[in-house]
Amino acid sequence: MVRYVPRFADGQKVKLAWPLAVFRLNHIFWPLDPSTGKWGRYLDKVLAVAMSLVFMQHNDAELRYLRFEASNRNLDAFLTGMPTYLILVEAQFRSLHILLHFEKLQKFLEIFYANIYIDPRKEPEMFRKVDGKMIINRLVSSMYLAVISLYLIAPVFSIINQSKDFLYSMIFPFDSDPLYLFVPLLLTNVWVGIVIDTMMFGETNLLCELIVHLNGSYLLLKRDLQLAIEKILVSRDRPHMAKQLKVLIIKTLRKNVALNQFGQQLEAQYTVRGFIMFAFAAGLLCALSFKAYTNPMANYIYAIWFGAKTVELLSLGQIGSDLAFTTDSLSTMYYLTHWEQILQYSTNPSENLRLLKLINLAIEMNSKPFYVTGLKYFRVSLQAGLKILQASFSYFTFLTSMQRRQMSN
Repeated sequence: MVRYVPRFADGQKVKLAWPLAVFRLNHIFWPLDPSTGKWGRYLDKVLAVAMSLVFMQHNDAELRYLRFEASNRNLDAFLTGMPTYLILVEAQFRSLHILLHFEKLQKFLEIFYANIYIDPRKEPEMFRKVDGKMIINRLVSSMYLAVISLYLIAPVFSIINQSKDFLYSMIFPFDSDPLYLFVPLLLTNVWVGIVIDTMMFGETNLLCELIVHLNGSYLLLKRDLQLAIEKILVSRDRPHMAKQLKVLIIKTLRKNVALNQFGQQLEAQYTVRGFIMFAFAAGLLCALSFKAYTNPMANYIYAIWFGAKTVELLSLGQIGSDLAFTTDSLSTMYYLTHWEQILQYSTNPSENLRLLKLINLAIEMNSKPFYVTGLKYFRVSLQAGLKILQASFSYFTFLTSMQRRQMSN
């Protein structure tokens, strides 16, 4: 059972950054390699079903804890379990969607790494520029790893202190103290933690990489067009200048359309999961900020988690805005093809007319910027990230006022 191995168009393996190399080991969110046999695929489906059942079990146990603390009106204890419950429910929705589209994801990634991903062997300068935009996301991945590491060392302290505490706030509908029940349940805690944590930083890293490399491909398209136009102007073959520019624009438009089509595939692949991610973000940030605020020394895990989620949202939003800015400038790119100079020097009136019509078509085709959206409800942009932070701050203010009211009573 081999997970999909990204390759360039020539068959050479793509060297993945460490967050994606770790994410590739996630058996829920990373597709299988096409070479995987029948029994390997069967085993993968069994693991996916088992993981889904464990998710449901954790959902029930964590929800029981939340209901118990809510009935006792213990706001602090209630919000202790809220972040892990929210991210669990988010993971359930995202995993269900991805399992239903596993084959499509594998084919989509094949297209990306073969046609869109910028090859460092051919374009080292552009690759460095694109890869530099991923540094913040890799820092966020390190923060997420710190969070799960702090959760996973809890069993060690549990054994040292001879207590039977789970990694998350949970109440089971049965007695979980017997060792033959406690150990398997604790191991499922670890399994869930690893799967969800790699999902949190891995899928965001993958989405960011898809967007920055698509953006880089558009930038290469602009660069190549400008360099080719300069050659036409320098050679100044007056009878054929208009036709040369027309052929160049047609060639560029074909590449442009291919990039636009990939953008639509990206939108189709991530619009649902992007919506889920952003929909849960405000509530999650609110709960995390409240726990970090009320007792920062004891709740340092929540502070790290809050910082990681905040930077993740802003980074993803900025990358989405960069892509929108680049695609919005494409119409200007076709307008600034020095067609006035070409027409001035050209001695072929019929080709001049065809050239003008083609430029008008190219501008019209690229009149709108491209955004990755969440079910068309919002755009993945810096503005959307800031709005989520603003909403979470409003919820946080409400919770702190509730806490003060409880304490005064």
